[in-house]
Amino acid sequence: MAGENPRVVVITGASSGIGAALARRLASAGVRLVLAARRAEALRAVCGEIGGECRMVVADVTRRSDVEHLRDEALAAFGSVDVWVNNAGRGINAAVLELTDEQFDLMMAVNVKSALYGMQAIVPHFKQRGRGHLINVSSFLGRVPLATYRSAYNAAKAALNALTANLRMDLRREFPGIHVSLVMPGMVTTEFARSALGGTPAVTWASGGGPGPRVQTADEVAAVMEELIAFPREEVYTQQGQSEAVVRYMQDVGGFERGFGA
Repeated sequence: MAGENPRVVVITGASSGIGAALARRLASAGVRLVLAARRAEALRAVCGEIGGECRMVVADVTRRSDVEHLRDEALAAFGSVDVWVNNAGRGINAAVLELTDEQFDLMMAVNVKSALYGMQAIVPHFKQRGRGHLINVSSFLGRVPLATYRSAYNAAKAALNALTANLRMDLRREFPGIHVSLVMPGMVTTEFARSALGGTPAVTWASGGGPGPRVQTADEVAAVMEELIAFPREEVYTQQGQSEAVVRYMQDVGGFERGFGA
């Protein structure tokens, strides 16, 4: 990962979970980091723990001005950005017919618009340089609706998947040095479940049974993302078997859903 100059990586949602785990891994490899989150104390603790060249920017990434400020702070600190990771997100516990306007709008703001702001903030810089790597952290649930209680979260991640693919296609021909990647974790042991609106039910799979998924640690997901930064790809699932499940779902949606009692 190291070249003539250490890479500069910006990570949103970096005060805990996957973002913090990725920061720890990259710091140990000598990467220069700009970490963003709303919680100043938690963010300061992460930066203090990893040491090295780490800058923290307190930001609410649902605000375009905060995301642009994050970009400006990163450029002021290091002169350039090599990798930008849109990792911030939040879940919800509400079925489709129970969703309120406020819940739906919040899920879209946190999980889609924040990433859109990040894309629009950093990609012009990548174009100027002729290279760069944008990574959007989505979810396996954006492809296969196995946890229907996540409803609007799943819908938001599906929208993020589409935006990511469209941006990649827009850039592919004229800017081959700019990589656009989508990361799709499954269930991860982070604060995400505890901070989800309405909590998280004890059942963590679609109603009606079926084998429960293996729960990954944040560091396991971060290890996949570290490899992705070293060897860019368009999409990566963080657990074995997820891509095969997506193929089975697309080939026979009804059969797949009936198999889980949907």
